[in-house]
Amino acid sequence: MVGSNGLATARQDRLKRASDWLLGFGVLGLLLTLVAPLPPIVLDLLLAVNLSAAVMLLMLTMHARSSTEISTFPTILLFATLFRLGLNVASTRLILTGGEAGNVIQAFGRYVTGNNLGVGLVVFLVLIVIQFVVITKGSGRVSEVAARFVLDAMPGKQMAIDADLNGGLIDADEARERRESIAREAEFYGAMDGASKFVRGDAIAGLIITALNLVGGIAIGAMGGMSMGQAVERYSMLTIGDGLVSQIPALLISTAAGVLVTKDSTESALGASLATQLGKRPKATAIAASTIFAIGLLPGMPKLPFFVLAIVLLALWRSGSELEREEEQERSAVAAREAEEAAGAEDTDEKEVAELLKVDRASLEIGYQLIPLVKDAAGAGILDHIAQLRRRFALKEGVVLPPVRIRDNIKLGPKAYRVQLGGQEIADGEIEPALYLAMDPGTAAGKIPGKPAVDPAFGLPAVWVDKGKRSEAEVMGYTVIDPTSVLVTHLSEVLRGALAELLSRDDVKELVENAKSIAPAVVEELVPERLTYGEIQQVLRNLLQEGVSVRNMPAILETLADNAARTRDVETLTELCRQRLGRALCEQFGDGTGTVHAITLDPTIEARLAAAVGRQGGPEEASVGPAYLTELVDQIAASIAAATQSGNDVVVLVRSNVRRFLAELVRASLPKVAVLSFNEVIPARAVDTVAVVRMPEPSHPQLS
Repeated sequence: MVGSNGLATARQDRLKRASDWLLGFGVLGLLLTLVAPLPPIVLDLLLAVNLSAAVMLLMLTMHARSSTEISTFPTILLFATLFRLGLNVASTRLILTGGEAGNVIQAFGRYVTGNNLGVGLVVFLVLIVIQFVVITKGSGRVSEVAARFVLDAMPGKQMAIDADLNGGLIDADEARERRESIAREAEFYGAMDGASKFVRGDAIAGLIITALNLVGGIAIGAMGGMSMGQAVERYSMLTIGDGLVSQIPALLISTAAGVLVTKDSTESALGASLATQLGKRPKATAIAASTIFAIGLLPGMPKLPFFVLAIVLLALWRSGSELEREEEQERSAVAAREAEEAAGAEDTDEKEVAELLKVDRASLEIGYQLIPLVKDAAGAGILDHIAQLRRRFALKEGVVLPPVRIRDNIKLGPKAYRVQLGGQEIADGEIEPALYLAMDPGTAAGKIPGKPAVDPAFGLPAVWVDKGKRSEAEVMGYTVIDPTSVLVTHLSEVLRGALAELLSRDDVKELVENAKSIAPAVVEELVPERLTYGEIQQVLRNLLQEGVSVRNMPAILETLADNAARTRDVETLTELCRQRLGRALCEQFGDGTGTVHAITLDPTIEARLAAAVGRQGGPEEASVGPAYLTELVDQIAASIAAATQSGNDVVVLVRSNVRRFLAELVRASLPKVAVLSFNEVIPARAVDTVAVVRMPEPSHPQLS
């Protein structure tokens, strides 16, 4: 094996050395053909070599896998042009001196001209036009454009190589090879741009030489004793033969140059590329076959050639359709494999990372024993209750709750749960999934045995009882609730108290867009010229924080539009919206007859609070210091506790200029107590003042 490889290498070395000698003597031979006369037999041999070389070169370019694969083509084109010109000079010398030009030229002349020199001359001129106007000019233009684009793209390609090398995608050797490949490509197209000019000049020279042969030969023949007719016949045939012998190889080489510079960038031969690309369009082949068949049906058209061509195209359509189906199946299989691999690798990783970054606006985590409560056998459960809860919030509070994500957490107790907002816990609890919660509303006939507990939603004492004692507890006057309802009720109260925090700007935008369908003029006037979505969000949050429904968005937006020109203070705008929603507030906090039961403050207290709010940190702020405010809240709590014994909901009714301050003060200790202003209860049917809060005379300086 080693011996055979060594022998092949030795042969290649000898061939390289011999090719150098042959190339040197060949170039000298080209120069000799320009000045030295050649015998007819030698001219026949060289003309055959010229024609064979042109055919060989055309075949090589058609089977080349890339344009730069024959990087020596520009040099070959130069030598072929010189060789052809030398043969033209040698044949011209033979034609003009002896009226002979060898057997090859005479055979070409007789075959083309036949018995009609005019036809031969026309055919020769047609070949000249094809060579000069079509092939040579087109290949020259393509070479020029290709060279320009290749040279313009070189800096970008070099930068791409440097980027890949710096990024570690390729090593130094591969970078060097890619740079050399780019350099070879640029050199090739630049050389082809120049070499195409030789082809164009060769066509012009051939045309001039042919004209000189024809005119000079006829003149010399006539002066040598031939008649004009004999001279025209003889020298026209020789001239046409000489021109054809020269121009046919020139046409083949020009075609080879055009094929090489117009070849695409695919690494396949021209024939394979054509078969692959044309075979991928069976629909186009079928349309062409139908068109050819229809042309054959036209009156007077020969049917046989058109029908035969239509049949051939149909055969191509069938093979192309089969190839298209195979490729489609292969693409589907590859796509399926890639999808499986992607699903098993990249998608999994991306989803895991995305899940780590995702923060749920509202979520409920449960222990493993509470998982069956999410959805029971009847299709109900926590999920169904949450769906109903979202509808109730939309109808009552005017806000659509965000989706509540439910997931189990093994770190929790088996019966525990917790509510989270933005990934942070705001409430937790524990229920018995197999028991019922019995709560005493204050009218129960006795005590029922069970597991003592506290209602997580309202903090009332309760008892967990089993299913068998449910009826007994209800008979005794207990309010019995299933564990799912206990959990959902607690969730409902927690979310109701956090509505202001849950309301996002996207929610506000959606509420405004919904209101736009009812009151488009108000929305267009308000947003974004007068208020932004952020400012509207703050107003709505203030309303929701005090339990005011924002369902009547058109009224709220209209109030904001009316007053935003005068002030953009969010707190002031909130108070104005509350007054506009006074009718809804009276309905919300009134009894069945529309009467609002309220406790009021002693005018002295209201005056002190109003003075403190107006001064905003004046020198007499001690008059409403922490001790005074604490005592005031205690007095309000005592009055409300006494007033609610009648079973009616009671609100605190104060002046509008101190309402917000007192509401913030009371909310910390009495979150369920509503503080209204006198302006907000004007639409009420009646206002029942059940108590007046008075402050005792200070017995200690700290209370003053």
